[in-house]
Amino acid sequence: MSQVETQPMTAAPVKSYGPGEAPTWDFYSKCIHCGLCLNACPTYRELGVEMDSPRGRIYQMIQVERGRLPLATSFVRHIDLCLDCRSCETACPSGVEYGRLVEAARGQIEKYYRRPFVESALRRFFFHYLLPQRRRLEFAGRVLRFYQRSGLETLTRALLTPFPGRLANVARLAPRMEKPFFTERLGTVVPAVGTRRYRVAFFAGCIANLSFARLNDATVRVLAQNGCEVVIPREQGCCGALHVHAGIRDLARELARRNLDAFLAEHFDAVITNAAGCGSVLKEYPSLFEKERPEELERARAFSSRVKDVTEFLAEIEFNREMGTVRARATYQDPCHLGHAQRVRSAPRKLLRAVPGLDFVELKESEICCGSAGVYNVAHNEMAERLLAGKMRRVDETGADLILTANPGCVLQLRAGVASSKRRGRRVMHVVELLDEAYSLRSGQSAQQRASV
Repeated sequence: MSQVETQPMTAAPVKSYGPGEAPTWDFYSKCIHCGLCLNACPTYRELGVEMDSPRGRIYQMIQVERGRLPLATSFVRHIDLCLDCRSCETACPSGVEYGRLVEAARGQIEKYYRRPFVESALRRFFFHYLLPQRRRLEFAGRVLRFYQRSGLETLTRALLTPFPGRLANVARLAPRMEKPFFTERLGTVVPAVGTRRYRVAFFAGCIANLSFARLNDATVRVLAQNGCEVVIPREQGCCGALHVHAGIRDLARELARRNLDAFLAEHFDAVITNAAGCGSVLKEYPSLFEKERPEELERARAFSSRVKDVTEFLAEIEFNREMGTVRARATYQDPCHLGHAQRVRSAPRKLLRAVPGLDFVELKESEICCGSAGVYNVAHNEMAERLLAGKMRRVDETGADLILTANPGCVLQLRAGVASSKRRGRRVMHVVELLDEAYSLRSGQSAQQRASV
């Protein structure tokens, strides 16, 4: 008789999770398997596959813990295909913190699953070598800017045009490198326009310093227009959001420690971010330190209590309503990590409705992910394209010529959607860019004059 057959029926199954953070009973036991999350989940809506729904993924996490499902290719495929958009959290009546579960599962995958060599090498280069190092990012940005301005990018796109598919789709997602990089402004202080009412710190991000430098400039100007002295700490760095979402939690903690040191060195009324993905992780820094030293957890809590999305902060104060008239029909796409993770939905709309002349139209299914999700639109381009196509159909229904959102990644994704559509003349902007434009129209500044401030 085999060894398995001689084991008593009550023997506990061998767990497939290894040491370290993993999905735990305290969190997944809240799921009552009611299925209300199904229609909220973008991948389930597209595929109709139970294992690609939040409920199905939680079921798989439980089976791995109980040793009934190996931490192998099938499990990894279903967990990786999740956008981590957290729309299921909004729909869930039981308060399941699904984001914590899927990120913990990815942490286990990162430690104990061996990915194919090329995929593993690319992940190591991007997450470990490039993102955490400002100088390396700047060098990569300069190389990409040369590629974009030398004509090589135009040639590449022309060569890929006859071959539609992932390479062509990813090529049009490449962010534009903007000169000068916002890194030049790190370590500076921007005075308030008029009487100083608040002293805030601005979190500039990492890739955003290169590809959304003008958005960062606009954010600082809008804050200054609202009585804020804006401090841009020099020692800040990558927030670690992409690392958390990819399961690279140890490095995420290192990056978090650097930001805690940079932003807790002085007192600020708020720490402001214009990126929903960054903001959700900055607010959730304490979850990275729950099993660390108590003093680290307290520092993380002190920091996170001050973090505000720029739209959230402006909507909470008596914001400056003296804006010029913007004649446009506009709609707004909710970034997942602003609407679902941070539960900030009314603030951007409050600001948009205050812009004179703006004809604001609600977007149907605005809460459904556009397919950006960090690097998801590169790693899982086919699914991202399906989600983007659905989003653009909803945008077409509004008749809007101005598409607004509140996250740089969503801006990139929606711009790609506009570029591939037949309708021309539409713009995609961050909410704070529109406010900046409205303030400048009031003061009579041109775009060139704004850029010099």
